[in-house]
Amino acid sequence: MAARRSKALLEALAIVAPGQPLREGLDRVVKASMGALIVVGDGPEVLNICSGGFLLDAAFSPQRLSELAKTDGAIILAPDASRIARANVHLVPNPNTPTTETGTRHRTAERVARSIGVPVISVSEDMAVLTVYMHDDKHQLEPIPSVLSRCNQALQTLERYKQRLNEVTSNLATVEVEDLVTVRDVVTLLQRTEIVVRIAEEIERYLVELGSDGRLVRLQLRELMAGVEDDRKMVLLDYFQPDASWNLEQAMETLSGLEMEDLLEPEAVAESLHLSGSAKDADGGLSPRGYRMLSKVPRLPDGIAERLVDEFQTLDKLMRATIDELAAVDGVGDPWARTIKESLGHIAESSILDRYS
Repeated sequence: MAARRSKALLEALAIVAPGQPLREGLDRVVKASMGALIVVGDGPEVLNICSGGFLLDAAFSPQRLSELAKTDGAIILAPDASRIARANVHLVPNPNTPTTETGTRHRTAERVARSIGVPVISVSEDMAVLTVYMHDDKHQLEPIPSVLSRCNQALQTLERYKQRLNEVTSNLATVEVEDLVTVRDVVTLLQRTEIVVRIAEEIERYLVELGSDGRLVRLQLRELMAGVEDDRKMVLLDYFQPDASWNLEQAMETLSGLEMEDLLEPEAVAESLHLSGSAKDADGGLSPRGYRMLSKVPRLPDGIAERLVDEFQTLDKLMRATIDELAAVDGVGDPWARTIKESLGHIAESSILDRYS
């Protein structure tokens, strides 16, 4: 599967994924050694290129689809593939629409998808291959065991990178407690987090094609990615430099949009994210605001965390604050102050023990 597929193509692949009625119907067509041309959409743009055939307007069923595939023409489905609108239709797309296909059925499918932007599925009679077209994208469906194998390989890679990410996260927590954070520490964590997120996105794309056959992989992925994106957000909140034209959403979008070559360059990451301190000095010191540490305090409301950061500005001052000083912050009070002080103390103690054990 290509690294980054369009959202429209992924939505089209979801319609033909295992577990969907349309996929069962397509499998029946393939097993019967028949060909088919299926358009998922019956709006005016589709009807304008239809000629001949007959109006059906019947509820979709895999059996009906396989029977109608015996006719020579195309089959027109409702946008959600819940009904069969027409059958044995001759499609007449714009002949000037470019196509890379050679076979009549596949050439028509690609031209229809490119010219009117609806999912088109072509079933090759000779090769027993399913191809999905959407706009300028096309994807040939692979056997499920093959997709599942690649998905499992990607999952193993994710597990290895997640383990490394956990080590880097633990290291950052330790240097934050000791107030020894450098640009390198923060950038290393953001790099590894972004790589983990991108691997997970690749697995998500495999899961779209796997449909119901990817249930177990989806559970593993969910467990591995628990808290990763939230932690990335908290790290950015702790270290990026906000201003009138630069906010958290822009920082996250910038990180996600970095090419892999730039992502692997610490200086490029630091400069693009507007990190505090000198982006060109990897060993330059940084001071966390404390968002990430406060997010580890059980059930602490976001509003209280925000006010604490506004009051103390840095994690070092926050951790050195007394219970009375914490309680004096608007909305905190004595119970929360004690909970925060105890939680931050436990986090600091655990981080230092992990480093020197």
